[in-house]
Amino acid sequence: MIQSIEKIEAKVTLLLQIHAKDDYSKWEIAPHLAKKSLMMGHLYFDLGLRNRFEMGRYMKEHFPSLAQKKPQNKLWKKFIYDSIDEVAPSCATCKDSINCFACNDSRIINFNSIYA
Repeated sequence: MIQSIEKIEAKVTLLLQIHAKDDYSKWEIAPHLAKKSLMMGHLYFDLGLRNRFEMGRYMKEHFPSLAQKKPQNKLWKKFIYDSIDEVAPSCATCKDSINCFACNDSRIINFNSIYA
């Protein structure tokens, strides 16, 4: 099902808020991270972090129960969007899709039709 960008952002925010460790993570970090997840780069980079290791620490700090559920070999943005049954906007043009699970998902084609 294709969702508007606003609905996707709301779904990401809700997922993160459910797993937030405190009010700061719930009301400040979750909406900020959801907005950044819509950007076209890697999530860690768009958040201003240096690498995926820092991203993992960041998520464990703010969303520990979600971090426990994430498979070790799945990228954070991919995991978040899989968790809400959506495809991240950046997946359609990502040059690093070889490192993602099923980033070449058929839903990417449907998502691209939003911008056609």
